[in-house]
Amino acid sequence: MILLLLFAFISGLVTILAPCIWPLLPIVLASSKGGKAKSLGITIGISASFAVLTLMISYLVSLLGFDPDSLRLFAVVILTILGLSLIVPKFSAGLEAALSKISSSGGKWRIEGNSFLSGLVTGASLGIVWSPCAGPILASIAALATTRNVNFGIILVTLVYVTGLSIPLFFFSYGSGIFISKSRFLSKYTGRIQQVFGGVIILTAIVVYTNYDKVLQVKLLESFPSYTKFIYDLEGNRSVSEELDRLTGNSKAVDMKGKVFRPVDMPSDGSNEPFLPNYGPAADFTGIIKWLNTDRALTMEDLRGKVVLIDFWTYTCINCIRTLPHVTSWHEKYRDKNLLVVGVHTPEFEFEKKTENVQMAIKQYGIEYPVAQDNNYSTWRAYNNRYWPAKYLIDKDGNLRYFHFGEGKYEETEKAIRQLIKETGADPNEIETALTDATPRGSQTPETYLGSGRAERFRADKQLTYGSRVYKREENLPLHNFTYEGKWEVAQEYSKAGAGSSLWLKFYASKVFLVIHPETGKANRIKVYLDGKSQKEEIQISEPKLYEIINLPAKGEHLLKLEFLDEGASLFAFTFG
Repeated sequence: MILLLLFAFISGLVTILAPCIWPLLPIVLASSKGGKAKSLGITIGISASFAVLTLMISYLVSLLGFDPDSLRLFAVVILTILGLSLIVPKFSAGLEAALSKISSSGGKWRIEGNSFLSGLVTGASLGIVWSPCAGPILASIAALATTRNVNFGIILVTLVYVTGLSIPLFFFSYGSGIFISKSRFLSKYTGRIQQVFGGVIILTAIVVYTNYDKVLQVKLLESFPSYTKFIYDLEGNRSVSEELDRLTGNSKAVDMKGKVFRPVDMPSDGSNEPFLPNYGPAADFTGIIKWLNTDRALTMEDLRGKVVLIDFWTYTCINCIRTLPHVTSWHEKYRDKNLLVVGVHTPEFEFEKKTENVQMAIKQYGIEYPVAQDNNYSTWRAYNNRYWPAKYLIDKDGNLRYFHFGEGKYEETEKAIRQLIKETGADPNEIETALTDATPRGSQTPETYLGSGRAERFRADKQLTYGSRVYKREENLPLHNFTYEGKWEVAQEYSKAGAGSSLWLKFYASKVFLVIHPETGKANRIKVYLDGKSQKEEIQISEPKLYEIINLPAKGEHLLKLEFLDEGASLFAFTFG
């Protein structure tokens, strides 16, 4: 733990060099006039608000039910006020007078322009909107915080990181103030410099409001890729990785370190048996809220003597859906040969947590093997998993012997299944499952999310941000991009269509799928146009699931338009085939 804390502190120290923090530095510089007290306030404000929100935002959203984007709007208001106070002296004087009346009638907590509290407010606003360039340490902190599994160790690592961050940040703020005040040339133009800095703060507020700050951070990282490599080299050494695995509960991941993963390498003697390394005892099923297709909860101890195939999936994931025919065929073919398939349903979207929705998907895809609802990501984390779909093979002794992430490799996976079945003493028949590998190849359009949280490649007259607004579509839409027309209510995970609104998507694929959640108790009809031509039938939305929108005989570049005849359909993500 000491080593992890040391690297967390060093990572905090070098954050001042990261491209992600550069957009903040002009504002810190703008607020540097005010001496040691204000610089200390800015530093503590940034560090404290970043730490609290990183660790607690998931808890606060769950408890209070607010959208996290509202905090960004709050920060925009505060930054705008601070910018105006630097540009307009009368506004600054009036603001200080008003705040002084509110705060203890002139007591020790008076908020003045150069006070500690003034710096604290500025810093707290910046901490809300700042996202650091995350290496493995911050990524682990974020993963535990998102799933509401914050523990003492992760709090300690976060505090040590922000302590390292605070030291150079304070000296930058305080040193800049001293430099400006001591410079004979600059001291003559202090007022003008403050006004320029005020303009910078207001410009920053506009950038944050339009969500362009995220775009700017990405562009900076792309322009300076050496920092990303540096931070991963710094934090990604084996000792730190093992400490992070212990801290996040991924003890199995530590056992796998240093072992070569070659699931289908063939021995040099020319035999046809795959080489399957032993990665140690497999993690048990933990935190399962409900078991489906079985009358009891399963444990790894109960399954000793069997080969267990664990399939992490979620029912709106097109990549998962394309693997299901292979998984169900293996279940059908080898269930009498000591193979047990267990589907672990770990939801990507909130509505996927509903048991009735999972049951409908089980029926739709003909799944007969047990399915575990892992709504809290407990088993997902136990396997240190990061992907949908993901497959893990456990042998008769309960040891992990094979894993594969994503689609494809069906022949290799079946060879691994057959090898482990032979180790139980059973004799799998020699005919392998003859199914076509439907994994997409080539440069088809990637998965496209439609909520503000993960949306990319969106084009319109305004940014895709949280809230209800009217959009005007982009006329000349580039490939793989989408646009809105009309009234849309945008949330973190989805966008809800207004009556008469429309969506355009330029894609390259043969099949288009869309995850849709209908408005409860209302008719939701969608008219489909492809390359300007109306398709014959409207799509009737009756249940939350993955809908097939387009099915063409061959891949090609096309323009899709969806016209929403009724209000209320929530759109989550496009996937393609």
